[in-house]
Amino acid sequence: MPQGETQPLVSVIVVNYRGAEDTITCLRALTTELDYPNFEIVCVENGSGGDDAARIKAAVPEVTLIESPDNTGFAGGCNLGARHANGTVLAFLNNDARPDPAWASAAVAELRAQPTVAAVASKVVDWEGTGTDFVDGGLTWFGMGYKRHAGSPLADVPAAEHEVGKDVLFATGSAMFVRAGVFAELGGFDERFFMFYEDVDLGWRLNLRGWRVRYVPESLAYHRHHATMAAVDAPDTGRETFLLERNALAAMYKNLSDETLARALPAALALAVRRATARGDLDATQLDLEKGVGPVETGPVAIPRTTLAGMLAIDQFVELLPSLAESRAVEQEARVRTDADLIPLLRKALEPAYPLPRYLDAHEILVTAFGIERVFGQRRKILVITGDAITERMAGPAIRAWNISATLANEHDVHLVTTNPLAAPLPAPFRISAATRRELEAPIAWADIVILQGHVLELAPVLKKEHSTKIVVADLYDPMHLELLEQGKGAADDQRALDLIGVTKVLDAQLERGDFFLCASERQRHFWLGHLAAMGRLTPRLYDADPTTQSLLAVVPFGLSTEAPVRTGPGLRATLDGIGDTDHVVLWAGGVYSWFDPLTLVRAIEKLRQRRGDVRLVFLGMKHPNPEVAEMDIGARTIRLADSLGLTDKHVFFNEHWVPFGDRQNWLLDANCGVTTHFEHVETTFAFRTRVLDYLWAGLPIVTTDGDAFADLVREEKLGVVVPAEDADALAAALEKSLYDEEFAAGCVERIAVVAQRYTWPTALKPLVEFCRDPRPAADRLPGTADLVVTPPVRGREMVRRDVDLVREYLADGGPKELVRRVGGRVLKVAKERLNRG
Repeated sequence: MPQGETQPLVSVIVVNYRGAEDTITCLRALTTELDYPNFEIVCVENGSGGDDAARIKAAVPEVTLIESPDNTGFAGGCNLGARHANGTVLAFLNNDARPDPAWASAAVAELRAQPTVAAVASKVVDWEGTGTDFVDGGLTWFGMGYKRHAGSPLADVPAAEHEVGKDVLFATGSAMFVRAGVFAELGGFDERFFMFYEDVDLGWRLNLRGWRVRYVPESLAYHRHHATMAAVDAPDTGRETFLLERNALAAMYKNLSDETLARALPAALALAVRRATARGDLDATQLDLEKGVGPVETGPVAIPRTTLAGMLAIDQFVELLPSLAESRAVEQEARVRTDADLIPLLRKALEPAYPLPRYLDAHEILVTAFGIERVFGQRRKILVITGDAITERMAGPAIRAWNISATLANEHDVHLVTTNPLAAPLPAPFRISAATRRELEAPIAWADIVILQGHVLELAPVLKKEHSTKIVVADLYDPMHLELLEQGKGAADDQRALDLIGVTKVLDAQLERGDFFLCASERQRHFWLGHLAAMGRLTPRLYDADPTTQSLLAVVPFGLSTEAPVRTGPGLRATLDGIGDTDHVVLWAGGVYSWFDPLTLVRAIEKLRQRRGDVRLVFLGMKHPNPEVAEMDIGARTIRLADSLGLTDKHVFFNEHWVPFGDRQNWLLDANCGVTTHFEHVETTFAFRTRVLDYLWAGLPIVTTDGDAFADLVREEKLGVVVPAEDADALAAALEKSLYDEEFAAGCVERIAVVAQRYTWPTALKPLVEFCRDPRPAADRLPGTADLVVTPPVRGREMVRRDVDLVREYLADGGPKELVRRVGGRVLKVAKERLNRG
């Protein structure tokens, strides 16, 4: 680690129970061998009785010794130590283990470099360093955690399995690190487990809440496996088996989803019974009358302890169910990841774990009977919410929400909800419905991920709550506040300012709450990064998690269909009187809004028609399909201008109603080129003109005003002509070239076919698809997140030196008056703080 760098305080917690000799060896190794500069050691004497506490205190006096009157097990002892720890990082080390010098420094380096990692799993080998103890963890479908490769010679384990860092389901409690804030947030180890699988349960819960557990091979420890257990128990007592069996059931009951648990728990209980009878080689047919009637026997039947342990484990699991049910409710409410998400971390969920013939037969029967192979493949539930009308006449936001839903429905269960009263959707491979503000609560509760647009977050206050665990994706492709700068020009000055403040607050709320953000272009990405930074959301924690910020804010442009447009009915030539089969048609696809400049376009048509009498301009839709979108006067002004120039229904045509989404290709296929014109202002700079994608889809040469992202694309890829803003002559020339220069138009069409492939919906939505396959909360929204290193308070001489420096500064700035003013302000501040505390 860099010399002089401040490191977080690590509290190493060692629990002793009747193992003073091992404990003293462990503590001495910590105090003499660890190369980490900032740590404390907390030793918990866990009710051993005898002289263990005195021996430890005498041998290692510098250690903080906490004495428990009772044996609370490994879980309780660790939690007790954690409550007495001061570190921002907790390290747990078995008393029969010793650390490698780099054990702590390697783990802390990982925690500091990866803000989404809550816990580090150390590499654990045997005392000699030649045998494998922990290099990876697995979990069976019936709740039993296990150490993969445990007991194998390290030389026989593939290097990729133990020499390379990786995400794991859990860390072994014999040597692990965890952020203190996260450990406290989760309530530490579950003390009902006493010992065994408390580490599996903790890691499982961390992963379900979106945290990662990371295996770091450089964090190395040496372990005498079960040395402590061997000192207090024997293998044939059945006590260890009892704890393993009971705790496996408890862990799966707490952490599996409702759907998975409904299948897995009955099968796991049946399998536990068969495991018990097989382990004790018990004749399970001895009471079966079908096997024959012999002499009447009423005496006791001898049952091996290993069999009894399994039966009692089920009995005591039932005893724990009331309290486990409360814990389960907490975990299920807090989880943000599905069972299917964790399948890779389970490694081999169908691993039977025990090589007993009768047991293996039962395992196969139960896996088949209960469909266990399918049970972990539950599809993720994704809710997409739009405020736009979902009908056959859809505008941009609804089209985008529809295609997001259609693409994600290939892998997940998707529900598309509109908060707009207009909801008459076409058939779709996903559920669609309308909902009022109050009705949103049910679909939100159902969902694992919520994808929202526009003002929707304001209608879903449940998502704004501080402890909301839903993963939220905010679609920011439409910078509404920039649009409003143009759209609101006709309003009173004060109302216009208030409206802008309101819309900005809506966007601020999304940027504060979201876990993942979508924008439409690199220009927009830079814009929203600036917004995030200005709000203070782009924190060191978020930056450290991903310095590229791609996992936080991704470019997901508007898309187009993978299928080429095919005529399905009449288009503009058959619908609008005055347009013949040989006329050259310019199409304005989409609405007419305040930030566009259709007036210059109409003037350009007036100029062009004087030399090209067959030129026709068609506005695809003048009335927005969403009744909540206010009419803008630019449409009426455009019609008045066309009327005044005598162009209406001769060279300029206005389709009053919106063309149905499923019919728009018929209009596009009747056109010869597509056009979009706008004014030069900030909205243009960050806009993404979705209508241009329709031009790409239909293979239409594009004429566009300069200044937006698509103008750059058209210019760079030679897809048409880019013209200056409000230049009717240049626009008329560009339209003439695109309409009448056949060689130029053909070249544009050829190049458009290639570029269009980049914008198909599956390609455009790739970042969102990838996120939904492995969704996690943003790094700054993970539960229990906290700073690992904090600046120590100024005390003693440093405080005096600081105050003297401040006095000099105040006197230099303004003399005695400035000093009095500053000191008076400080006194008032301190007084207010004390009053507030009181």
